[in-house]
Amino acid sequence: MEKTEVIELLSAEKIQQRVSEIGRQITADLAGTDQLLVVGVLKGAFMFTADLVRSIQIPCHIEFIRASSYGHSMQSSGNVAISGDLDIENHDVLLVEDIIDTGLTILRIVENFRKKNPASLRICTLLDKPSTRKYPVTVDYSGFSVPDRFVVGYGIDYAEQYRELPFIGTLP
Repeated sequence: MEKTEVIELLSAEKIQQRVSEIGRQITADLAGTDQLLVVGVLKGAFMFTADLVRSIQIPCHIEFIRASSYGHSMQSSGNVAISGDLDIENHDVLLVEDIIDTGLTILRIVENFRKKNPASLRICTLLDKPSTRKYPVTVDYSGFSVPDRFVVGYGIDYAEQYRELPFIGTLP
């Protein structure tokens, strides 16, 4: 597949500034915890997760799971595949997503995690598309609301391309 030029939506500087702000807020909100488990959703949230944990000023453990509903398409398949079995019982869990669109993927992950009895469960997403929400999801920390466009960069891909971009952009 030939790469298409990407139109910048959020600069690398703006992303880093917002990630730092979110990290400070999480630090303030969870200051008393000694069992913070940060769970990044692969592959899209790997960059955001890495930058975020460096901004959180409390000790934490880091894990990753895989969840996908897109495959190689620009639209969700409606089926969510989740892999990565974690012991989260009695942990304060911060679930880190790259983007919340319809809400189906994060809803399925939350349903799965709640069965494992975490002490608390919070959702953090870099990007949120509230205009496309079809499933009820409460987001505790959100970086940016974005329009209903397919976005790439900063870990987010289209057909495994564009993840390496330091900014968030849209495809024409």
